[in-house]
Amino acid sequence: MSGQIQSTIIEARKVRGLSQGDVAQAIGVSRPTYINIETGKKELTISQAEALSSILHIGIDDIIGISDGSSVFASTIPAVDKYKQIILNAIKYGSDRADHKITKTKLAKLVYLADFIWYYENSVPMSGMTYRKLPRGPVADIYFRALDEMEEDGAIKRETSGHAIMFSLTENEAPTGKLSDKEINVIKKISEAWQGKSTEDIVSFTHEQMPWQACLDGEVIPYSLIFQEEPDKIYGPAKI
Repeated sequence: MSGQIQSTIIEARKVRGLSQGDVAQAIGVSRPTYINIETGKKELTISQAEALSSILHIGIDDIIGISDGSSVFASTIPAVDKYKQIILNAIKYGSDRADHKITKTKLAKLVYLADFIWYYENSVPMSGMTYRKLPRGPVADIYFRALDEMEEDGAIKRETSGHAIMFSLTENEAPTGKLSDKEINVIKKISEAWQGKSTEDIVSFTHEQMPWQACLDGEVIPYSLIFQEEPDKIYGPAKI
């Protein structure tokens, strides 16, 4: 493995806030083995390279060393602003029709579904964020901080209803400048499909999916696991 490839892998891992142990666990090797991969002392297998590509969201060619010289890494670094727009549009289209509010947990699941369905359809993630298996389903590492920042910026409002934390938009419209029309359409269709359904319904649905089932608690969820799922368990009530 060339020094350039090693640097690309290390940079991508650090950008996503992952430790060497996180990545080692996600690709199924020990931490010492992964350290040897990063330092060029051990070559990746094809299956490990594919897993690493999915976890770090960099091109497989950049990892196995057959790139044309122009790394795709710079264009796939996850954009926080885009991720926030995904959240805002999920609130817009997925909140309750009566009070325009949505629970924090249900919102996280809508964003996850949009990201992984987009990956299933296009072989690239919508946001590029890292998701982990948490007790209430897959959640992006940056999700809670993104909500705090949007609340501080006045884009969303947080309320408590019983034991649930609810969010709503402070404006009627959600920004879309970082999203393509096709991405907005996917977010809209998924969110509207789950409108009126309970938080427990969507949590149960994501718990039945391969990405959550195949991972250990707290483990990074590779986007590529969605390819192992049956179509009806990918889309649920959504019609894409």
